[in-house]
Amino acid sequence: MTVNLKSGPQNETSKTQATEPLVKVIAFIATLGGLLFGYDTGVIAGALLFMKHDLHLTSVTTGMVTSFLILGSAIGAICAGRVADRFGRKKIILLMAIVFMIGSLGCAMAPNVEVMIAFRFTLGLAVGGAAAIVPIYIAEIVPANRRWQFVTLQELMIVSGQLIAYTSNAAINEVWGGETTWRWMLGVACVPAVILWVGMLFLPDTPRWYAMHGRYREARDVLERTRASRHVEKEMKEIRQSFTSLNDKHARRQKTISVWMKRLVALGIGIAMLQQLSGVNTIMFYAPTMLQATGLGTNASLMATIANGVISVIMTFVGIMLLSRFGRRPLLLVGQIGCTCTLFVIGLIMLMMPETVNGHPDVVRSYLVLGGMLVFLCFQQGALSPVTWLLLSEMFPMRIRGTANGISVFAMQMTNFSIAFMFPIMLEGLGLTTSFFIFAAVGVAGGIFAVMFAPETQGKSLEQLEKHFKKELQDDPAPQPGQ
Repeated sequence: MTVNLKSGPQNETSKTQATEPLVKVIAFIATLGGLLFGYDTGVIAGALLFMKHDLHLTSVTTGMVTSFLILGSAIGAICAGRVADRFGRKKIILLMAIVFMIGSLGCAMAPNVEVMIAFRFTLGLAVGGAAAIVPIYIAEIVPANRRWQFVTLQELMIVSGQLIAYTSNAAINEVWGGETTWRWMLGVACVPAVILWVGMLFLPDTPRWYAMHGRYREARDVLERTRASRHVEKEMKEIRQSFTSLNDKHARRQKTISVWMKRLVALGIGIAMLQQLSGVNTIMFYAPTMLQATGLGTNASLMATIANGVISVIMTFVGIMLLSRFGRRPLLLVGQIGCTCTLFVIGLIMLMMPETVNGHPDVVRSYLVLGGMLVFLCFQQGALSPVTWLLLSEMFPMRIRGTANGISVFAMQMTNFSIAFMFPIMLEGLGLTTSFFIFAAVGVAGGIFAVMFAPETQGKSLEQLEKHFKKELQDDPAPQPGQ
């Protein structure tokens, strides 16, 4: 394929204008996986209030219904990461869309708690696959100078999905109500799953995946459709250099097990776990349950939870704008410290204010707790979460990117699973106040980790980042055979 490198300014402008809409379409369709991730994790918050009566849930089965989606997502992430390196990012996203449809329908029609738990696990496989592969797909296909913007769109779609879940929960309850309301809440997720599947049929795979498998003509074609002409040749050269020894199986094996790569994966695991150890998903999954525990009624708890979704969406927009100015590391530190301090404050509110006033639940206390949740989400969704997803999508070398990101998301979701499963039991055994203080204490340890190890990746192409981390994390700075 011939590329005209002598195009004049007018042609260059035309090319840029032509590629920009395609990149936006690719990012929007792919991140529908994030929307489904957010909806399926957020919808359970309201559905539990009705499901616990219809399916006779205990604190243990409540934790299982909530957390088995996360357990499935951990397994889905690590499996999808490995398979995506071999068969392609696009094929995995298509498969995840089908699993989303099956899981959503199965949950909506579940006759008992055992079937519900099984289909929540199935749905989790898709959630984890989407979480691991969609950010990689976007990071590899969009221009380097727009990577931060389009990858963080995944986080925006996640919180938008949660907001849609909270809003639809309240609306469905208002319109239909009744013990079977939760079935409609869970079944709605089929609609974006169908749109994701249809949309991905028309999109290409990433140029870096094509190049990894020696399909350089297709890689160049995708670059020409998604880049300004002046950038295509330079980026194609970087990609080729990155894979010069890929056909040498022994060299490829050596690179896969390099010391610096292992250290980078360990760093990715730590960053991924950090995001969940803040306790964010106790608020996203159990906010109505917690607000009920402070004295609010069912309808008031559902309506109040919508505020969590609204703040999450607004602050994700803010976080995306801040990323372009302040970089990854500063926002990660601000998010972690802010979340930890807010958890301490919520715990103090719960500890110092009376539960009842004149024999009635103290509504002021309830709304102060809600206000604390909203401040927490400002730090979490405006800083910590978008930075986490962006770092995981860009910090790993191409040869292990799918697998390494899958391992990191596996660690994230296993942490999420443990917290989601244990929280109802903690709430019943220790109470809400002690639970908040425990998460705050864990947050202090997370803050120390972030200060010591959080990297900065702003302003570099994926190939430049690979060289940077190899230099920083390699035991011996001298070049090694096959490395």
